[in-house]
Amino acid sequence: MIKITTLSENSATGKCIGEWGLSVLVETDDAKVLFDTARSFTAVLNAQTLGVDLAGVDMLVLSHGHYDHTGGLKDLLVHGGDIEIIAHPDIWAPKYKRPKNKKPEYIGIPYSKDELENIGADFKLTTEPVEISASLMTTGEIPKVNDFEAIESLLREKKGDDYILDEMRDDQALIVKSDAGLIIILGCAHRGVINTLNYAQKITGESRINAIIGGLHLIRSSAEYIERTISELEKFDIKMVAASHCTGFEACCRLHQVFGDRFMLNNAGTTITLPV
Repeated sequence: MIKITTLSENSATGKCIGEWGLSVLVETDDAKVLFDTARSFTAVLNAQTLGVDLAGVDMLVLSHGHYDHTGGLKDLLVHGGDIEIIAHPDIWAPKYKRPKNKKPEYIGIPYSKDELENIGADFKLTTEPVEISASLMTTGEIPKVNDFEAIESLLREKKGDDYILDEMRDDQALIVKSDAGLIIILGCAHRGVINTLNYAQKITGESRINAIIGGLHLIRSSAEYIERTISELEKFDIKMVAASHCTGFEACCRLHQVFGDRFMLNNAGTTITLPV
C-alpha cells in the first residue's frame, strides 16, 4: 500500500494547522520520504498531531528552493535528526519575487547551507533523476519542451545588481511507481505540470499517470492558460487530481468541473492510500 500524508498546506483538516507552503510524506513498502518542509514549524507540529514519527524518514526531497517549501528545514532537523536531502544545486540561488513597480523581495531558503549542515543536513545536489528505491525516484531537472508553459515573470534570480528571470531549473517532482501507473507529487510545478508529467513518462518508460498530488501553480494564471492546462491534463486519463497550495481557487473550481469525483482538495491532515 502507498500512503501519502500531507503534513502542511494552505488549509487544514481536523486539528492540523495550515500555512502557505507544502510538505508531503510518502510511504511505500520500501521507503519513507518527506517531500518539502513547508514554511515554518507546521510540518513538524502537524506530524506530531497526526502521530507521524519523522525520525523514521529515510530521505528528504526538496522540490525547489523557495522559502515556503524549505522554511521548515531547521525545525525538521532539530526534531528528526540527521537526514540526507536530495535537491537541485540551484536551490541555493538568490531567489527573489519582483512584482511590478515594487521592491524585490527575497523568497529563497531562509538559512545558510552551513547552518543546516551543522545541525544534521546532508545535501546531495544533482540535476539528474535520483532513484531512491524500487518504487520512488525524483525527476531531477525538468526540460521545458511545450509551447505554452512559461515561468512566472515575477520570479527572479539576483545576478550582480540585476534581477533576471529565474528559470526555476531546481523545480522537480517526486515519482511513485505503482502497478496502476505513476503517482506524481508536485511541489509547485514551476517548470509546468504538463512538462513534468511528460518528463516523468519519459524517464520511467511508464505512460500511465494514476494520480497527481500537490501544487499546479495556476494561482495567478489567466483563464486561457488554465483551460489549456486542463485540456492537456485530460489527455493523460488521470484517475486522481489532488490539488494543493499554489493551484488557486479558480483553477480548483475548473478542475472540479472537468474531473468531477476524480478531483479533491488536498489539505494538511489529508491521507491518501493507493494500491501498490
